[in-house]
Amino acid sequence: MRQMIQEQIAEWKNFLFIYKFALDEIDTKLTILNEEFQFVHQHNPIEHIKSRIKSPESIVNKLERKELEITVANAKEHIHDIAGVRVTCSFVSDIYEIFEIIQSQDDINILRVKDYIQHPKPNGYQSLHLIVEIPVFLSTRTEHVKVEIQIRTVAMDFWASLEHKIYYKFDKTVPERLTNQLKETAEMIQYLDAKMKRIKDEMEQIKGKEEQDSPSQQLIGRSILNLM
Repeated sequence: MRQMIQEQIAEWKNFLFIYKFALDEIDTKLTILNEEFQFVHQHNPIEHIKSRIKSPESIVNKLERKELEITVANAKEHIHDIAGVRVTCSFVSDIYEIFEIIQSQDDINILRVKDYIQHPKPNGYQSLHLIVEIPVFLSTRTEHVKVEIQIRTVAMDFWASLEHKIYYKFDKTVPERLTNQLKETAEMIQYLDAKMKRIKDEMEQIKGKEEQDSPSQQLIGRSILNLM
């Protein structure tokens, strides 16, 4: 009996360790893409990357809610957010640029997309959720591991964090006046994100015009004409 329990514990440890490898791969990939984007476009679309693996207790609770037997096989098959990555950006446009970059990766298979930005949840929650599958190359085999990626702006992340704390504080039974205020705040954040994007676009237009009108640019233009 004791040996069987030890074998089960070892099985779960090995199982979760593979999800850690998957997170390492995703983190590395996103960091490289962010640095490349900065080099090419002089702009970092990613502000922060945060990753986590569900605790064994959370996995067990989720399997019980689904009325499934508590096994590694069921966890792998039915729980898609054991490994999670949260990416925060400055602007909504960054979210979709990161999404397009992830889509273009040959070794990432996108299984599901939930766009809570275009279609916010009733409580006002906004974020882009992806379930992806990524290969993890081990010494004896290749495992295809599911990872949840949440991409949101800094403002959306602030709102989601506050909403989570409020629901935890009230044990998910939040007074209606607070839920109404949360919904209003979510609408304000949506307006704020749009306003900040317009400011960024206007700033880039002004900067582009200044560079075109600069003496060095005029000199380069005349040199090109002389060559012609």
